[in-house]
Amino acid sequence: MSLAEADSAPKRRSGGRAGRIAVRSAPLADNIRPVRPGLSGGQYRPLTDQQVQRIHLAALDALEQIGLANAPKSGVEILTGAGAIQGDDGRIRFPRALVEDMLTKAARDITLFGRDEKHDLQLSGNRVHFGTAGAAVHVVDVEKREYRDSTSKDLLNAARLVHHLDNIHFFQRAMVCRDVADNFLMDVNTLYACCAGTTKHVGTSFSDPSHVAGCFEMLHMIAGGEDKWRERPFVSNSNCFVVPPMKFAEESCIAMEHCIRGGMPVLLLSAGQAGATAPAPLGTAIVQAVAECLAGVVYVNAMKPGAPAIFGTWPFVSDLRTGAMSGGSGEQALLTAGCAQMHHFYNLPGGAAAGIADSKLPDMQAGWEQAISNVMAGLSGLNMVYEAVGMHASLLGFCLESLVLGDDMLGQVQRCIRGIDFSEDSLSVETIRSVCLEGPGHYLGHTETLSVMQTEYIYPAVANRSSPKEWVELGRPDLIEKAIERKNRILSEAASTLIDAEIDAAIRAKFKIYC
Repeated sequence: MSLAEADSAPKRRSGGRAGRIAVRSAPLADNIRPVRPGLSGGQYRPLTDQQVQRIHLAALDALEQIGLANAPKSGVEILTGAGAIQGDDGRIRFPRALVEDMLTKAARDITLFGRDEKHDLQLSGNRVHFGTAGAAVHVVDVEKREYRDSTSKDLLNAARLVHHLDNIHFFQRAMVCRDVADNFLMDVNTLYACCAGTTKHVGTSFSDPSHVAGCFEMLHMIAGGEDKWRERPFVSNSNCFVVPPMKFAEESCIAMEHCIRGGMPVLLLSAGQAGATAPAPLGTAIVQAVAECLAGVVYVNAMKPGAPAIFGTWPFVSDLRTGAMSGGSGEQALLTAGCAQMHHFYNLPGGAAAGIADSKLPDMQAGWEQAISNVMAGLSGLNMVYEAVGMHASLLGFCLESLVLGDDMLGQVQRCIRGIDFSEDSLSVETIRSVCLEGPGHYLGHTETLSVMQTEYIYPAVANRSSPKEWVELGRPDLIEKAIERKNRILSEAASTLIDAEIDAAIRAKFKIYC
């Protein structure tokens, strides 16, 4: 039994039923667990079909009439070679026929691989996956109630935790390794910490395109050769290829080109902030994000038709009173859900942000901020829900205990996504008849109740459901204390690295590894 399964298994009682309870408490096959990666959402649609069409047409107008500035020389050659037009003002404009043509070539139904195939993520339709992301510069110390600089060891520990938390499906770099001063070594150590901590799919970014080759060398070592890497690329590049509004980020574009040639999937990330670098009206903020990401679709498929790319419309929200980011707001949740509808409109694998807390600590404010946007993202059928757990202070702080709490929260979120079973057996009145007319008048201990205990219901690992009396008898357990306890237990029992010892030694001999 895994650490996560041991933590979430129902408590066993003594007595004659112990054997039956033990059977019910045994790990379930993945396909009958109450929640699992890739459950299908799509029940929630904040936009009407007419509004989706209006956003699409407005995005095409923006690309054709306004275009994007600051394309690198290589990007100009790639885009104009495909049919884009560079004006006298230097901006690249995209005829709608070009955009529509490239959409027909774009990859769909892609797989993001894990190093272990059981962690592969199938990005198709409304299938939903939750994971981390971001570039927090601080770690939240919940015991001292303070913030400190994040380190490579913090990033490694976050990856190790995610590896043992079943409801977090992938690990994208969530913190900056501020203990590493050299930018190349920072990129190397970021990638190493992520891969050493988990065999789930990993996402990373590169601060300079010249760093890509060295990082790929390390990935080839971990994979066992370039051929094996290209067969199952287990890392994707989170690429901010645009600087909103409507400008290319030159160095990121060049890094993206290197990644595509190296066989790495890319996340085409447009991260405008409504009211600052994106329009304040939510619908128009989506228009700009869609236009920018469509430019990315053209860029990628002009280079390599069908290269795996995730449509990363990722608009954020400003508190218009101050200009500060408000990632935990209801507006953010709506933006993310609306973006998911646009992904489905294009039938492209899509990702966006949810689960961000503006709260500085894992408190009640953080709870509602994380839960509301994650539920809405999941119910909208967003394929990749980034920044779903761990993020505080509007992406400035990352909290390891929030990973543990977030695993519980995401379990409940995924149960909402799964919905209500309407199979013929589930709607039978036979059980009601037998209990009311022939039985004890209640369903406790009924065969049907016991049969769905594990397959229909999910139980929290750290959240407390005891009565007030039982809570007192248990010593008034505190939620944060329980999270700290579980975090420490996982880290004490988990492997220090999941990279083969011989390969790990070779990596350390070639690169300066800080963790």
